[in-house]
Amino acid sequence: MHLILAAAQYPITAFNNFNDWKQHTGTWVRDASQQGARLLLFPEYGAMELANLLPEKARTDLQASVLGIGGLLGDFLSVFAELARNLGVVIVAPSIPVIDEGKIRNRAFVLSPGGLAGYQDKLFMTRFENEEWGVAPGLPAVTLFEADWGAFGIQICYDVEFPIGSQALCAAGAKLIVAPSCTETIRGATRVHVGARARALENQCYVAVSQTIGYAPWSPAVDINFGYAAVYTTPDKGLPEEGIVAGMKPQIPGWLVQELDFEKIRAVRTDGQVFNYKDQARIDYRYGETGIKVNRVLV
Repeated sequence: MHLILAAAQYPITAFNNFNDWKQHTGTWVRDASQQGARLLLFPEYGAMELANLLPEKARTDLQASVLGIGGLLGDFLSVFAELARNLGVVIVAPSIPVIDEGKIRNRAFVLSPGGLAGYQDKLFMTRFENEEWGVAPGLPAVTLFEADWGAFGIQICYDVEFPIGSQALCAAGAKLIVAPSCTETIRGATRVHVGARARALENQCYVAVSQTIGYAPWSPAVDINFGYAAVYTTPDKGLPEEGIVAGMKPQIPGWLVQELDFEKIRAVRTDGQVFNYKDQARIDYRYGETGIKVNRVLV
C-alpha cells in the first residue's frame, strides 16, 4: 500500500478574527490536498495561534489563554472536519490544550472524511509544560488509527524521545508514527529528530515530524519556534541508506510532501538485514505500574 503524506513546517500566525484563521487553514489544507496528500500532519501547539484572538490580558497569560482557546474548540474541530470531509483527507490537527477532568492536556485530534475519528494526548511532559504551564500527562494509552492504506499512531513531540509509545503502536500494527512537535531551539528540534530516527530504527517503520517555525512575540507559549519537517525510516534493504526519506530546510513555511511505500516496511520486517522490530517485541516495556493500552479507531 502507498500513501502520500504531507507534514507541515508551520509558522505561528496572528489573525484579526476567527474567519481569517479559517481561510488561512483552508488554504493550507487545500494546498496539501492538491499535491495528492491523503494524510496531513500539523505540528504540536499550532492551535496556540488562536490565542491571538483573545483579549490581550488572556493571550499573554498561559492559564487564561488555555481557557480562552477552550471556548473555540468546537469551531476549531468543525473547520478541520469540514475540510477533511470535502477533500477526502485525514488530518492530524495542530495539537491544542484542552481541559479534561479539571486538568490541562495537550491533545492532537484526528479528523477524517467521516468526521472526528479520535485523539491522542501527550504522555510525557517537558519541563516547561510541567513546571510553568501545568499541563498534565494523558492516560497511559495510545490510539492506533486504521485507514484503508494502513495504520498509524501519534507521538507528540517529547513522547517520540521515548520508546514505549511507538513500540506499543507498532506492535499493534502501525507502520507509520507521526510526531507533531513545537521546539524553540536547534537543540530542542534535534532531540525530537534524533528520537524520531531512533523510533524508525527500533520499529522498522516510517516516522514523520512536523514542527512550528517563526516568532510570535505576543504569545508566552509559542513565542520562539525553530524546526523543520522530515520523514525517517530504518536504514535497511530497499530504503535510504541513512534512513532519511526526506527533509526541508529549517524555518521555511510549507508542506513536505512524500510518498510512502508500506510494502517496503513489511519487507524489511520480514527479511531485513536486521530484525529490530521482531527483537524489540521481546522487550517487556512498562508504563508506570499499569502498562500501556492501545485503542483502535477507524479513520
